[in-house]
Amino acid sequence: MLRDQLSELLGPIVAGLGYELWELEYVSRGGGLLRLYIDTPAGVTVEDCERVSRAVSETLDAADPIPGEYTLEVSSPGLDRVLRRPAHFERFTGERVKLEMMQPLDGRKRFVGRLLRVAEQCVTLELDDGACGAETVTLPIDDIHKARLVPPL
Repeated sequence: MLRDQLSELLGPIVAGLGYELWELEYVSRGGGLLRLYIDTPAGVTVEDCERVSRAVSETLDAADPIPGEYTLEVSSPGLDRVLRRPAHFERFTGERVKLEMMQPLDGRKRFVGRLLRVAEQCVTLELDDGACGAETVTLPIDDIHKARLVPPL
């Protein structure tokens, strides 16, 4: 898969510059778009994005993994960042998240709540909508279709 190939190629370049490759998106239609989301504990500046863009562009030009023309964008993952890997969830334990499952679980696909823990490829949430006290649910990470951090108000 091209996304995995690009992550393997670009992850070490981004890490070598002192950043984490948080997420990578590639859309082939409309001329192609490769979007990298980078992060550091201190946050990301425009200068950081420019630095990564220059280094990644050189690597992409040399390796030429994407056929045809495409646009490269480098950005911060933002306050409502995507959570995909166990490490993403672990980093934000205690924060509110919004999840959508691939298949319904007990007739429900969407969950919002505080991330309590990550263990054995599952996340446990304390649901926001617990009418009779704190209701928790444990969900397998591999069955999550979309997950995002809910920014504080």
